[in-house]
Amino acid sequence: MSGAELKKVGLKVTLPRLKILEILEGAGDQHHLTAEDVYKILLEQGEEVGLATVYRVLTQFEQAGIVRRLNFENNISIFELDTGDNHDHLVCLKSGHVKEFVDPIIEDRIKEIAKENGYNLSGHNLVIYGTLING
Repeated sequence: MSGAELKKVGLKVTLPRLKILEILEGAGDQHHLTAEDVYKILLEQGEEVGLATVYRVLTQFEQAGIVRRLNFENNISIFELDTGDNHDHLVCLKSGHVKEFVDPIIEDRIKEIAKENGYNLSGHNLVIYGTLING
């Protein structure tokens, strides 16, 4: 996402917003980050951005539909870019590791359950908790 796209969702282009967006986009496989994770990365990069600013920017990104905030059992908010896809999560109760997965059979069953109960499905959130076997 570029500065122009930030403007398009109603946000001013500021250095903290650009840096935080860059971190989220470059997170690779570990793209489920806490605000503290983002803050630590900014510090490692030599950026002078406060933790309160990181929280504020992530909340603004959430309201603008740029990121999703996920709240798991440990009461810690995890942020991920909102790519518009529908996926579910596996969470390790020991390490906090989060893994995404998509299962067409589960997706179909969720749609069936909603229909059987007279609901128009607008979304769902499935989180499976366990302990990583080799982690």
